[in-house]
Amino acid sequence: MSLDLALSIARSGLSHVNRQLAQSASNVANVANAATPGYTRKEVQGEAVVSGALSSGVRSAEATRAVDAALVAQMNAARATTDAATARATLLKGVEVAHGATGESVADLTAAIGDAFTALRGDPSDTLLQSQVVSAAEDLAERYGTVSSAIQEARQGAQDAMVRDVDTLNEALRKVSDLTKQIIPLRAQGQSTAELEDQRDAAIATLSSVMQVKAVAQANGGVALITAGGLNLPLYSENGPFTVANATLGPEAYYGSGGSLPGVMLGTTDVTSRLGNGTLAAYASLRDTELPLAQAELDVSAANLAARFDAQGLTLFTGNAGSVPDPSGAYATGGWIGFAGALRVNPAVTADPGLVRDGTRAVAAGAGGATAFTPNPNSGPADFTTLIDRVLNNSLGTQVSAGIAQPAFASTGLGPGGNLTSSLRSNRSLSDHAASLVATQTSARAGAEGDAKASGDLLASLESRFSDRSGVDMDKELSAMIALQTAYSANARLISTVQTMYDTLFQAVR
Repeated sequence: MSLDLALSIARSGLSHVNRQLAQSASNVANVANAATPGYTRKEVQGEAVVSGALSSGVRSAEATRAVDAALVAQMNAARATTDAATARATLLKGVEVAHGATGESVADLTAAIGDAFTALRGDPSDTLLQSQVVSAAEDLAERYGTVSSAIQEARQGAQDAMVRDVDTLNEALRKVSDLTKQIIPLRAQGQSTAELEDQRDAAIATLSSVMQVKAVAQANGGVALITAGGLNLPLYSENGPFTVANATLGPEAYYGSGGSLPGVMLGTTDVTSRLGNGTLAAYASLRDTELPLAQAELDVSAANLAARFDAQGLTLFTGNAGSVPDPSGAYATGGWIGFAGALRVNPAVTADPGLVRDGTRAVAAGAGGATAFTPNPNSGPADFTTLIDRVLNNSLGTQVSAGIAQPAFASTGLGPGGNLTSSLRSNRSLSDHAASLVATQTSARAGAEGDAKASGDLLASLESRFSDRSGVDMDKELSAMIALQTAYSANARLISTVQTMYDTLFQAVR
């Protein structure tokens, strides 16, 4: 080996170690104090340069990163599940709070009306006891209205969040597109794209929170994005490929055939049913299924409350227009969508609490229905208990009359589109149905939080594994820098030795 070749080899070694030291310093700088979120460890590998049969040095390859694509896909899936469950829990919390603390729910207040009528039966002429019945009824009507308002507020919140999510989705897609446009030509030129790939992975992680995607790497440095719902997301769109219109929701608004609510559009295609997993799908489910069903269940409870009192001769509850719905009719077309929000105590009863003893209307006997009833006249007995017994035994009981069971609460054909089904099917009394309703609707938030914790724990575990494999360990990095410093010194000594040999040679020639 010539001295020139030895010197060239030593210089290439110095250059390579310089590149490695610079990359290690960059690794340390980018993770110190979390300076660069999503940063992964980069390495500069060396390639032996061979000329003929002789080694002529080392060539530095472009910086690369070691990232497990399968692990990244698992993290994105867990992130989508965690953020979706968290979004559900956040919106459902308002509904849970609206149901009130123990003793304040529609179930508790329904029982309180029974207690008030029981007390009144002991002294039907007591005006204070009559007023307490009316007060208990007003508390119950107010609670129905509070819960109904909370459901509608949460539903509007889901619609507004869908609009925000679509903006986030489009922005993340634009970022992925822009970075991919930079990566492809650099990859073709053989230059490092590791830093840009880190940024693209971070954008894909943001995108996956909204709509879970799997990134499939292409040979040229490009990437295909496939959602959990089977959509192939287009890149390079000027204005963003997804749209969803703003909307103001009422209880009667719904998404679907004949409905007024906008779907999530991919170009000109409605993809609302193919959103897969992520916060956008969670918000769509809340807006279109979970919250409309919660409202319908509440309306069913309120409608039966009003109808069962009315059937026995006491129109205690009505809607804003003074009407009492027929719970045997179709929910979507029976005029009682949102009835819980309109529920109020009959103004006539409020003005004359004695009507809770005497009754408000006559009832004709009918097959399969209530027995006949005639209200107590003004001159009637002050200890009139007929109506009170009908309320306690029938309105609040499981039978509309002796031997005739109360009709079942509607559980199918619910929601403004008439396409939802409730799990509250086996109850017969107002109290039982209200208790099931409260238990179901107040447990939804806890269930969502449980899902968020479980998937969050999985995500944390996956992120830890990812950090071990692809992250920068400061101790290891500093140890590597010490080793590189030793290698630098060895190459420097080699150059010094070659230089000394040159000097000796030159002196010998002189």
